[in-house]
Amino acid sequence: MISKIIEELNSDDTDKIIPVEASAKHAHLCKEDVEKLFGKGYKLTPKRELSQPGQFLCEERINIMGPKGVIKNVAVLGPERNSTQIEISKTDGIALGVNAPVRDSGDTEGSADLFISAGKNIIKAEEAVIIARRHIHMPPEAADKFGLVDKDIVNVKILSDRPVIFEDVLIRVSEKYSLNMHIDFDEANACNLKKGTKGQILDKKENI
Repeated sequence: MISKIIEELNSDDTDKIIPVEASAKHAHLCKEDVEKLFGKGYKLTPKRELSQPGQFLCEERINIMGPKGVIKNVAVLGPERNSTQIEISKTDGIALGVNAPVRDSGDTEGSADLFISAGKNIIKAEEAVIIARRHIHMPPEAADKFGLVDKDIVNVKILSDRPVIFEDVLIRVSEKYSLNMHIDFDEANACNLKKGTKGQILDKKENI
């Protein structure tokens, strides 16, 4: 019965229903750090496309190292960025011994440091480590439909068998985006997120 109710909720496309994905720990590398880790002139190797157009999972993997521990086989996402950014969860931070702040993507000034290794090569990523703020990628047509604009803040109810309302969710609008909400694994575990789980935008707060 519970599964049937959830299915009905997830199939309702009339009330700001959106797909939700869990984003595991990963790294975005700048060109300079790619070459330091993998060699001069090295280019990242696409493995498969991600839900956001133009972004892809790479064949390359790295290890990230903090004062208390190491996490191996961390995904690298392409394409290269202007600066290196490593996104982890709070649980990852505890394991590494790193106090990463909750930030919007790209806002790394004053954030945490980590060491990155690939093979025998090791570099220090300074002010590069964040816990990504929960957010919704939204193309302009979806934003218009939902009555939202870039940088709006909303609350979202996750329509799972363990419903959770996430507050302070950032709306990011661009023609380059496809509609998807991104949360980290701590948040996904809290609401028992599964493949196909959806969320419902409940209300809008003030712009930032």
